[in-house]
Amino acid sequence: MTTWTIAPEPVDSPAAAELWRLYYTEVSDRWYLLHQGRRTDPDELEREIAAGAVDGLVPPAGRLLLARYGGEPAGMAGVRLKDAGTGELKRVFLKEGMRGKGGATLLVTAAEAVARELGAQRMILDTRSDLVEARTVYARLGYRETERHNDDPYAEHWFTKELAVN
Repeated sequence: MTTWTIAPEPVDSPAAAELWRLYYTEVSDRWYLLHQGRRTDPDELEREIAAGAVDGLVPPAGRLLLARYGGEPAGMAGVRLKDAGTGELKRVFLKEGMRGKGGATLLVTAAEAVARELGAQRMILDTRSDLVEARTVYARLGYRETERHNDDPYAEHWFTKELAVN
C-alpha cells in the first residue's frame, strides 16, 4: 500500500522548488486564463516564484510542510504566525495526479498541528473563487467563511477555524 508522509522541508530544497514551480504555474495560469484568456508569461512566472516562495514559511515563526506519496514529492502546505494567537495557512497544493488520495486533509491537519505548536489558537486563510477544490476542502475540514482579513488583491474568500487544543 502506498502511503503519505508529511514533514517540515526547507523552502529552498530541490523538492520544494519543484512544487513551488508547479503551484505558481497552476494558480497563475488559472487566473490569467479566467481573466485575460492567456497563460502566464514565463517572465511573470519567474517574478511570482521569486517574490512569494519563502512568504514567511521559515522558522521560528513559520514552516513549510512537504507531502510525499510513496516517497515522491506530491504536495505542500505552509503555516506562519500572523500574531501571537493566529496562524495563517498558505500555499496548500497537491500535484494533479495526487489529488483525491487524502493528501489535502493530511497536509491541512499537519499545518494545524504546527500552528498549535507555534502558539496559535486559530487558523486563517484566503483563497480565490476559481480555486473551488480548495474552498471545498476547507469547508469540509471545519473552516468557515469570514470577513476580509487582508488586502491581497487576488483574495476573494477568507476563512477561519478555531484550533482545538490537543
